[in-house]
Amino acid sequence: MKPLLDRNLTPFLKRFDGFIDAEFRSIEIVSPTTVKITLAAQDSARAFDWITIELKFNGISDARLLDSSKLMHIDMSNGITLIYAENQFVFGVGDYNYSNITDSICYIKAISLKYLEGGF
Repeated sequence: MKPLLDRNLTPFLKRFDGFIDAEFRSIEIVSPTTVKITLAAQDSARAFDWITIELKFNGISDARLLDSSKLMHIDMSNGITLIYAENQFVFGVGDYNYSNITDSICYIKAISLKYLEGGF
């Protein structure tokens, strides 16, 4: 897995078009402070082929996670929010900002973030 630094968030999101219409594949609780999320999205760096992206959040301070059985029903038409604010990475399903991320149906606040690209 590669670290995703705060300065690389904007190009990362642009590469995957903000994960608009992506597929939410899985949520895995690795430990009480580590969660891995798997998404499938179109990659503009690969002629918009679909690939799998794993996001691993470490040092989680707050989160709302969904049961795996509900993931296929998540509306991803607004993509995801992935920002760095107040010394933490913030993830949420939908279009949010730092102050209202807790309104998302699924969100995570964590100290560090890594990612891994895989086949579809």
